[in-house]
Amino acid sequence: MLRQMLYDANNDADLIEERKVAKDICYDFNHLRPSDTVGQQKIMRRLLGQTAGDSFCIVAPFWCDYGYNIEIGENFFANHNTVILDGAKVTFGNNVFVAPNCGFHTAGHPVDAERRNRGLEYAYPITVGDNVWIGAGVQVMPGVTIGSNVVIGGGSVVVKDIPSNVVAVGNPCRVVRPITEEEKLKSWDRPESKS
Repeated sequence: MLRQMLYDANNDADLIEERKVAKDICYDFNHLRPSDTVGQQKIMRRLLGQTAGDSFCIVAPFWCDYGYNIEIGENFFANHNTVILDGAKVTFGNNVFVAPNCGFHTAGHPVDAERRNRGLEYAYPITVGDNVWIGAGVQVMPGVTIGSNVVIGGGSVVVKDIPSNVVAVGNPCRVVRPITEEEKLKSWDRPESKS
């Protein structure tokens, strides 16, 4: 699995046990009261180990396969219903914001039915740079790298690498424009209504 070769996720006793442990931890996390931020941090640190920055927030429900293949940087935020299938490493840089209902899927299956029906799959790493905003409902597929200073528009399906300093949207996700210096000057205040 970690060598990015086909592996048997359905019948490998060690992998099955590791997923049970991770999913039990996710279950415990997902059933805490939303106000129990200390308990949430404690459980997430148990799941992610030393791969989590000092400052992060993950909002329940959250699900992953193993936990130990997830690395998050400082000031990481993941909103409701984040799913990370971490058969391979999933790395998030600093200042990454993930909107609700997003998925990061390192695992895939052979196209041919014979091997797929035997339960074989592969896992390719996903890397997300620094200062990235991932909009609601985005799905990131195996082997993708997203650069730094990127906005991925809501509903996008990211199947290929996205360079730094761009806005990218769509299915399949594609770059629509660079992020410019003028964006820093734009005011997001709502204009007063004229009545």
